[in-house]
Amino acid sequence: MAVAAPVLLVRYEARHREPLIDPRLFRQPQFAGAVVAAIGAFAALGGFLFLTALYLQDARGFSALRTGVYLLPMAVMTIICPPVSGRLVGSRGPRIPLLLSGTAVLACGLLSALRPVHAGAVSLFAGFVLFGTGFGLVNVPVTNAAVSGMPRARAGVAAAVASTSRQVGQALGVAVIGAVYAQALRSGAGQAAAFRPGWWVVAVCGAVVLLVGAVATGRSRTEPTVEANQPTGARG
Repeated sequence: MAVAAPVLLVRYEARHREPLIDPRLFRQPQFAGAVVAAIGAFAALGGFLFLTALYLQDARGFSALRTGVYLLPMAVMTIICPPVSGRLVGSRGPRIPLLLSGTAVLACGLLSALRPVHAGAVSLFAGFVLFGTGFGLVNVPVTNAAVSGMPRARAGVAAAVASTSRQVGQALGVAVIGAVYAQALRSGAGQAAAFRPGWWVVAVCGAVVLLVGAVATGRSRTEPTVEANQPTGARG
C-alpha cells in the first residue's frame, strides 16, 4: 500500500484540473531540491535528538536535566543562525546557506560516529554546536528555493509541500535511525557501539543537504507547463 499510494496519487493529481499537489512542480530543480533538503535536514534532526537523548542518559548515565543542559548549545545556535541565513539568502541566494548547513550536519555526524564513547564535554559541545548551526541555517533557503521561480498561483502550494516534507523527514529520521539502533543492539553490538550506525545516518543526511546545495540551487526557472492547464480565473 505504501508503494502503491504515491503512484496512484501522482496519476490522479496529474489528471485533475485543480490538483492539490501538482506533480509538474517537481520539474523545477530548485523546488525538488528544496523538498529533498527538507526531508534530509529534518530526518537528521529527528535522528539526532533520538540518539542524543539515549546516548547521554543510557551510555553516559546523565540525568534528564543534565541532558537538557548539554543540549542548550544546539538550541542557542538554532536561534542565532536563522537571521544570518536569511541575510545570506537575501544577498547570495540559497546555495551558500545550504552548503554551510549540509557541511555542519555532516561534520556533526562524523564527529559523533568517530569520537570515543566517553568523550569529554568539549567534544560533545562541539558536535551540538555544529548540528545547531547546520539546522539553524537550513529552513530559510529551503523555503526560498521551494517558491523561487514558481508561478504566483502555485507559490502557496510549493511552500506547503516543503513544509510537509519537513514533517515527513522528521518522522523518517526517528523511524529509520531507531530501527538502525535496534538492529545494532540485536546483532550483539554493545550499547555504546550500537549508536555509531545511527550517527553515520545523520552524516548521510548532512551529505544529502550538501549535495542539494551544490547541484540544485542554481538559477531558478519557471516551468510554463505548471499553469498550462489552469482555468483563466485561477491565474494571477
